[in-house]
Amino acid sequence: MVKMSIYDFSIKEINGSPIDLNELRGHPFLIVNTASNCGLAPQFTDLENLYKKYHDSGFTIIGFPSNDFKQELDQEDEIVEYCKVHYGVTFPMGEIIHVNGSQTSPLFKFLKDQSGGMIKWNFTKFLVDGDGKLVKRFAPITKPEKIEPYLKDLLDVNTAKS
Repeated sequence: MVKMSIYDFSIKEINGSPIDLNELRGHPFLIVNTASNCGLAPQFTDLENLYKKYHDSGFTIIGFPSNDFKQELDQEDEIVEYCKVHYGVTFPMGEIIHVNGSQTSPLFKFLKDQSGGMIKWNFTKFLVDGDGKLVKRFAPITKPEKIEPYLKDLLDVNTAKS
């Protein structure tokens, strides 16, 4: 049996455009399940700050809205607008997905299998290195700035490889 890689998954932006994870090969990225009406939604601002600070170094964030915890808006265009207006989000947002249950997105099933199972709440964060390996899963309450030291290490490794 061939072991899957994160680069094997087909995902879509919230507007329906495909996101080719292969384009992220060689660069670290963060995947986050999000919800606009969650008490942790102010993390969008901190995530955006992290994205802006390191995007020129090849880092990206992909947020995936999920209503599994009944805290997401219903319409994708509302989600995009809400995140831009209230939190200044410019990082890519994936389509609305399920993170738990029988309809779990294949990408999130893979991430959960790699990191210890069920997602307990919105804003669970998965840091992936440039080789496509999951480096660390961060709890929903972990503030994005706490991810920065791990990210700096990954970016230093990428600089050393160049």
